[in-house]
Amino acid sequence: MIEKRRRKRHGSHIFLITLILTIALGSVVLGCSMIWAVGSPQLVAVKLESQLANLVEDVQAAENVLASAQSAKPVGKYDALLADEALCRQQNIYAKTAASPNETTIVFAGDILFDDHYAVKVKMNQRGRGIEGSISQEMLDVMRSADIFMVNNEFPYSNRGTPTENKKFTFRAKPEYASYLLDMGADIVSLANNHAYDYGKIAFLDTLDTLNGIGMPYVGAGRNLEEAIKPVYFIVNDQKIAFVAATQIERTENPDTKEATQNSPGVFRCWNVDKLLEVVANAKQVSDYVIVYIHWGTEATDQLDWAQKDQAVKISNAGADLIIGDHPHVLQQFGYCEDTPVMYSLGNFLFNSKAQDTCLVKLTLDANGFKSLQFIPGRQQDCSVTMLHGTEKERVLSYMRKISPDVTIDGDGFVTKKG
Repeated sequence: MIEKRRRKRHGSHIFLITLILTIALGSVVLGCSMIWAVGSPQLVAVKLESQLANLVEDVQAAENVLASAQSAKPVGKYDALLADEALCRQQNIYAKTAASPNETTIVFAGDILFDDHYAVKVKMNQRGRGIEGSISQEMLDVMRSADIFMVNNEFPYSNRGTPTENKKFTFRAKPEYASYLLDMGADIVSLANNHAYDYGKIAFLDTLDTLNGIGMPYVGAGRNLEEAIKPVYFIVNDQKIAFVAATQIERTENPDTKEATQNSPGVFRCWNVDKLLEVVANAKQVSDYVIVYIHWGTEATDQLDWAQKDQAVKISNAGADLIIGDHPHVLQQFGYCEDTPVMYSLGNFLFNSKAQDTCLVKLTLDANGFKSLQFIPGRQQDCSVTMLHGTEKERVLSYMRKISPDVTIDGDGFVTKKG
């Protein structure tokens, strides 16, 4: 359709240029004929020179019209929306320019932690090199070069608040550490997890303010339910991509991590999945591709639990085009619900001192939508993350094949549905 509009506009411009030149040339001929009839050769010469000068100007004007037509960009289906900045702010819509006009890349990572009292940040302080001392350049290159990079922010940013009573692990990072997200290349973070509220309401609100302060879109939490459930949209290569985040965890009637309500801040909980399904369905109606980033599952096991299996099918049926999970702190399988790819758990990314396998997952979209999904093996060790190669890469790929019976994973990590 865009190509047809471009050809139609080009034809209109050619017609206009032809009309301009025809009229201009006709006026020259008519003027000269009238002067010649009077019988003054000198007057004819002077007038002819003037008419020719006007014709040159008309030709130059026609050339300018043609140059403008050739340089004009095709009208995108979201151009009018993007021109309304107030509406974009209201609806959490962000414009991004892709590295390639032909495809969009979106990369996902799992859990991160920047608390001074835990090993990752202690080691980072000792190294004195910030993010670049904790994540290998190869990994950073993938993260930073992605058109959109998303990560799970598993803690609040604040200098205030008190730790949740009787909770085994409580996390909090200084607000200035939010700049590490920018250093990583993050474009959006999920706050839909069971640690965003670890230091109470005041620290939770500080987190929202801190992220807003650095221009970092967040999803899955807010000052009230309306804000917490609101998707974030990126418009890239004339495609509108929706990001929705929610958390099953904690699975209790009175969770430590407060659920957002109409009048109180908190996270978007989906232990009862109905509201999430509604949000996904609504996002599907106004976007081209819907991604759900969900906090679910059982910790420290690669086995799926019944709630993951149950909700994955429902979320897919509601309209999700890709489901990305975390919370178990270990890698879990790839699967499919009909045509919806599901990565059940990304595992830890840069979270603790354990030596364990991790990953990046890279989604590529083209003009037709889904193009490819790639699993990029990594290793968290000594409080840093590196990309794997050779036999270590193949070891992790083999493991993922073993626990993912419904997909094929090739030697480069590309994931396809069996059958």
